[in-house]
Amino acid sequence: MSRDPAPHLADVLAEIQARMGEQIDRGQVADYIPELAATDPNQFGISLVLADGTQLSAGDCATPFSIQSISKVFGLAIALGRLGDQLWSRVRREPSGLAFNSILQLEYENGIPRNPFVNAGAIVTTDAALGNRQPRDYLAELLTFIRTAAGDEQIHINQAVARSEAKTGHRNLALAHFLKSQGNLVNAPDLVLGAYFHQCAIAMTVAQLARSGRFLSNLQRLISPDRVRRINALMLTCGHYDGSGEFAFRVGLPGKSGVGGGILAIAPGRASIAVWSPGLNAQGNSKLGTEALEMLARRTGWSIFG
Repeated sequence: MSRDPAPHLADVLAEIQARMGEQIDRGQVADYIPELAATDPNQFGISLVLADGTQLSAGDCATPFSIQSISKVFGLAIALGRLGDQLWSRVRREPSGLAFNSILQLEYENGIPRNPFVNAGAIVTTDAALGNRQPRDYLAELLTFIRTAAGDEQIHINQAVARSEAKTGHRNLALAHFLKSQGNLVNAPDLVLGAYFHQCAIAMTVAQLARSGRFLSNLQRLISPDRVRRINALMLTCGHYDGSGEFAFRVGLPGKSGVGGGILAIAPGRASIAVWSPGLNAQGNSKLGTEALEMLARRTGWSIFG
């Protein structure tokens, strides 16, 4: 990181909001989850929290949205806290190169998912974090972790989204059964997916999401610095599925996307950043969210590559 942050970040965020408001092609919302299909694609919000605790926001920052796969970051933190490096015997740490819900890759690699952020890897991670408990106990721990990270008790699971995912999540059910057949799932597939679907249905505003990422920016101590470094590395290399290389090239920050249109990005030691725009690109990542973060990284010089 070669330059200091821009002195007028509020102006930068306002400029980004205005630029995104001018865009005609806003991507496509995730219509395969019925509860997300009706989301207004014209919404956009961006928020960041600096090292001194200052939070700056622009756009639709008070509207809750489904964080979806961004929740995998928090689930991974819990799983590593319970299993440590034993987790890596069940899930690898390599980019996928294929779609986030690929069955082909999982079968080819004998039931060991490429990383914790593709769906199969997240299902294994959820199983590991679940342990011998009931889903409600794991979800209570997960919500407590996220609320502590965000400093906000008003973060909940959207039950309508969870039901919608359970009703239509046939591919995830297929992944879970294949994992079970390969001996890489301890609990019953239905039990694991019950926890997984509810985890993905956590709703947050973009302002809450930015605050929740402070522990990954080393601005808040919730897990060890070593695990922060490892999670950030996985976010950089795997956090945008088969679009991770493109995101690293354009933005240059660790980031995790979700099909609800959110992205959590980390400028280590400087800021936790969240952006939300529901329209997705071909890889299932927020189209305008990616463009906004690229613009922010250029204006601030926060790219980890200088």
